Amino acid sequence: MKIVCLLGSPRKEGNSATVVARLTKKAQTLGAEVETIYLNGLNYRGCQACYACKNGSEVCVLKDDLAPVLEAVRTADALVLASAVYYGDVSAQLKAFIDRTFCFLKPEYYARPDCSRLEPGKGLAMILIQGHPDENSFADIFERYNFFFNWYGYRPGHLLRGIGISERSDVTKRDYLMEGSERIAEQLVTGQ
Repeated sequence: MKIVCLLGSPRKEGNSATVVARLTKKAQTLGAEVETIYLNGLNYRGCQACYACKNGSEVCVLKDDLAPVLEAVRTADALVLASAVYYGDVSAQLKAFIDRTFCFLKPEYYARPDCSRLEPGKGLAMILIQGHPDENSFADIFERYNFFFNWYGYRPGHLLRGIGISERSDVTKRDYLMEGSERIAEQLVTGQ
């Protein structure tokens, strides 16, 4: 079992990274191999809409630091996307990665039932930490991205949200986040 965790926050040791660290520790005790990637430390561009991945190439043709990340995600059994909420969405770093997953779709993906180049049945989790205290604010983020990753053949994803968290290390004071990260690790490792 291989899990890839993508840290989307520009803060390398921010709240979402702290939650992922707890998830990682639990997954490793259950026998999973875990690779954690800090996206803000990489040099990459967003999707260039070149459509090369639909016209002759089965992978993204951009040769930057995201190329091995896309390959790691392609071969992983599960993916964890972690981000602080910025302006009602995931961070720009994580959004650029998500846009580049366009290469996971086959040509004419919109008109075929087997639209994904990925093996079906991969696990998915999203960890979102937001400063805004209203739980109804930005509640659509997960559903939006879960839709696309289900399109790629991922199983329905797991969501863990931290609400009203703005100070660094505030997540460590929220038992539901620490315990929730361990539950998600168990679910990913056991294929739930």
